[in-house]
Amino acid sequence: MCTGVDLLVPVKMLHAAKSRLLGAADDGVGNPERHAQLVVALLLDTLTAARAAEGVRRVIAVTSDLTVSAAVRAEGLTVLAEPPSGGLNAALQHGSTQLLSGDPTVRVGALQADLPALRSEDLAEALAQAGDRRAFCADRQGTGTTMLIAAPGSPLLPGFGVGSAERHAASGAVQVGTDRPTLRCDVDTEDDLRAAAGLGLGENTRAVLAQYRRCDRHAC
Repeated sequence: MCTGVDLLVPVKMLHAAKSRLLGAADDGVGNPERHAQLVVALLLDTLTAARAAEGVRRVIAVTSDLTVSAAVRAEGLTVLAEPPSGGLNAALQHGSTQLLSGDPTVRVGALQADLPALRSEDLAEALAQAGDRRAFCADRQGTGTTMLIAAPGSPLLPGFGVGSAERHAASGAVQVGTDRPTLRCDVDTEDDLRAAAGLGLGENTRAVLAQYRRCDRHAC
């Protein structure tokens, strides 16, 4: 097995991120500042767990949002500017190209930025299951993808979006992490947030929900 995976974690501009979660932090009011705090909290809990996982060499955020960039750098992590247009897959492909140009032997991966219940051991186990193979982890519904890992020295070739699990399987990726619920629980809606709370939210997400008195609804 190679020495470790470099995980790219893409993050949209905050004004456009996680629109279906708007109001989840403030009883449906939808205050943009509070929403942004929740999105950043989801990200920081994801990054904290990912960087501590065995098998992960580096965690790199891909974003052009200045607030997100500052929060990530404050954690001592690297930020890679996303291309000016093209969406999630273009951002990840850009990151993959950049990493491979610096080290042709690097192993590139992508991890969703909204895994607030992620446990390091779940991510580590999924990486161990992958070995040196191209691999992906499906979300808890089984249709989306929370993690994609390229084979060492190979481009990421991301196919995120609706039905991405099927596309990644068709690309030759093996499915891993089926028994690792915290790696499969990405958060797009309030129902997802409640599911993540049932697994145990990270401290940043708990703090934001507690600040705006949402713990009674999300069991944090």
